Amino acid sequence: MAKDESFDITTGCDLQEVDNALNQARKEIANRFDFKNVVAEIDYDRTGAKCSIHATDDYRLGAIWQVRDARFIARNVPLQNLDKSEPEKAAAGTLRQEVRLTQGIETGVAKQIVKDIKAQKYKKAQAQGQGDAVRVSAPSRDELQQVIQFLKGQDYGIELKFGNYR
Repeated sequence: MAKDESFDITTGCDLQEVDNALNQARKEIANRFDFKNVVAEIDYDRTGAKCSIHATDDYRLGAIWQVRDARFIARNVPLQNLDKSEPEKAAAGTLRQEVRLTQGIETGVAKQIVKDIKAQKYKKAQAQGQGDAVRVSAPSRDELQQVIQFLKGQDYGIELKFGNYR
């Protein structure tokens, strides 16, 4: 019996790069004139893979987002893996917004990926969810390359990483 080739589909952010990007954003915000003597904070919880932004109003909240997004892009942190909540009222009329970092493929998204691969009717490609990843196997590397090209054209709301190719 021929050996099957396979690869894994995962997602996630490098938490050290997120930390570095947020530190750079904090420094830039501290030096900007429009943020002098106002509330403008970025808190980061590495263990919970989330950060919160605290600002005096919508304008400054948006400005912090722009600075933070620029730092994330420079550090190759995928913006698709950020799950923003709605801004909430905080103390003294300020706003706080939570941002969760997606670190694995959720079950619903994994099922959708498997369903989409099966719907394409590749000859012998098999896909199955494995926790927070999806494994795709086939006897032919060419078929696996076709699956990767197909998935790159799809939008699942997260950045897909293709690895463990064997």
